[in-house]
Amino acid sequence: MKNKTYVVVGGSSGIGLEISGKIAQNGGIVYVYARNSIESEDNTNLHFTPLDVTSGELEIENIPEIIDGLVYCPGTINLKPFRRLTEEDFLNDYKINVTGAVKVIQKFYPALRKSNHASIVLFSSVAAKTGMNFHSSIAAAKGAVEGLVRSLAAEFSPAIRVNAIAPSLTNTPLAATLLSSDAKQKSSAEMHPLKRYGQPGDQADAALFLLSPASSWITGQILAVDGGLSSVRV
Repeated sequence: MKNKTYVVVGGSSGIGLEISGKIAQNGGIVYVYARNSIESEDNTNLHFTPLDVTSGELEIENIPEIIDGLVYCPGTINLKPFRRLTEEDFLNDYKINVTGAVKVIQKFYPALRKSNHASIVLFSSVAAKTGMNFHSSIAAAKGAVEGLVRSLAAEFSPAIRVNAIAPSLTNTPLAATLLSSDAKQKSSAEMHPLKRYGQPGDQADAALFLLSPASSWITGQILAVDGGLSSVRV
């Protein structure tokens, strides 16, 4: 990753911040685009630009000339019974998870094309594969993300690889209410075969793998980083 250029959208907190920091620690140059400023900006390889992916037409400043990797991290956790979900709930989840990713990829695509080995990493969810109570809106949006990944992997091949990570519950600000007590933390850990919930580093390590030459023969895939929840019963 040394001296390569990466873009992390939504890289100012949680998983995105962890990804940004790990890339910078490995010598990569990271352009972070997010609504909020970087919580820790003590690395000269990190460059921050404000960006709200929910705005109409994205006006993005400071686009690098060549981009070797793009990670799109914005997401939602909107857990409600189906009967209480509104059309607006579904549209908002879709707007942030899918349309936001589409607009960002379109903006950065010319710079990605200039790299000889570019990689795009999106985020799905364990809920897109495994039916879970109260997840219908986010599962629908993340299912669309997975379809987008496979379609773009085909269209962009061989110049740009496109993959996604599908996490289970991870300890981030977005999931704070789900892990707000010892009882919730214990229950969340117990539901996973590996008996713990995720940490940002779990997802960041997977993202770095998908961005690196070590995954150069992988595209169009959904990598489950979920403590075994989607495929293992113990």
